[in-house]
Amino acid sequence: MRLGKDLLNKPIYSVIDGRNLGTVKDIYLNNDLTAITGIFVGQEGMIRRKTYLIPRPGVVVFGIDAILVVNPGVVAEESATAEAASWVRLSKLRGRVVDTPNGTKVANIGDIVIGEEGDIAGFTLAKVHVDGPIADKGAIARSTLIDTGHADGIMTIDLTLAETTDLATPPPPAPEPITEEIPDESN
Repeated sequence: MRLGKDLLNKPIYSVIDGRNLGTVKDIYLNNDLTAITGIFVGQEGMIRRKTYLIPRPGVVVFGIDAILVVNPGVVAEESATAEAASWVRLSKLRGRVVDTPNGTKVANIGDIVIGEEGDIAGFTLAKVHVDGPIADKGAIARSTLIDTGHADGIMTIDLTLAETTDLATPPPPAPEPITEEIPDESN
């Protein structure tokens, strides 16, 4: 596992021709905060500002020293990528307040923790406001999230689950539906 900040400022190279396409300025996450959806490459223009990104399918590997992409053509204008409007940039997620369903302020988001497959395994915490296991770990697993906070800017977690779940622990399986057979009394 690695942190989102480990990807920032890494050079981006095309696998086809080895061309340097710039550096990672920020990371895009999906609205559910479960996966990386793209890389923010930057902006250009003074009057008509254009934002450029690389959608996740164009990335071959998030390497240790560099990011490798399929070809130079994967760099796209944000306005040409319709789904990008719902993506969240890591820089906007940092500092987001984390609380419990009853409103107890727990911490602020520090960074994302990226799993082996590029999924979001959890979040590191900054400015922890509670004592106990959460403060000791300094992080919460993604599976403990109840609300991502897109509507009100405040993420909500299941505190009990967050205290007992490690980042490496997979989310618990969904409970099996209870099916009860009704005896046939027509005999």
